[in-house]
Amino acid sequence: MDIATGGGHVTKTIAPHVSAVFATDLTEKMLANTARHLKKDYRSIWHVIADAEALPFLEDTFDLITCCITPHHFTIPKEFIIEVARVLKPGGKFLLIDNVAPGEGSLDEFMNTVERLRDDSHVRCLSVNEWQKLFDLYGLQVIQSLNRKKTFQFPWVARTTISQEQIDRVKQYMFAASVDTQKYFSVVINNNRIQSHEIDEWMVLCEKSNKL
Repeated sequence: MDIATGGGHVTKTIAPHVSAVFATDLTEKMLANTARHLKKDYRSIWHVIADAEALPFLEDTFDLITCCITPHHFTIPKEFIIEVARVLKPGGKFLLIDNVAPGEGSLDEFMNTVERLRDDSHVRCLSVNEWQKLFDLYGLQVIQSLNRKKTFQFPWVARTTISQEQIDRVKQYMFAASVDTQKYFSVVINNNRIQSHEIDEWMVLCEKSNKL
């Protein structure tokens, strides 16, 4: 199962290697559009409208669950992990990829504030430590993980903002950040213009170690 499949990129990658994929998303219009694009090439994909925090499946159903670059939009990440652990078979694998906040408080605040300023649907990027605590609580054992930096060129802001005023608020907030914060996020400023910055991304593979 691919949770919050969006455009279906992960589903498309998985489909040739498995007998069936359930691609879920809360947004019916997006899911329907994705289904139209994929159904002509893949007959093994089932598209299901579903809330990541209340999945409409029985426990111990799936061998593999993926969720990529969407958990920071979820209202209650704890409920999401509870649901993943519930519907995943014992010994099943869970792959999570998402932007993560640094562990230090002011850096966490900066990252999540920038994301909220540019994207009204952003809720919160958790830190790696916060994710690991949730995994431990609900029987998901980390078996492999990778941290990396991801660079955003500043024009990316226009993809989610709806006005120049909103873009300006993002700029002003980033300009006002401390030197240490700008250094951590590798904020590049040339001729009084923000060119780019970096954020942290975490890729983690877990295994369900026990029944809940």
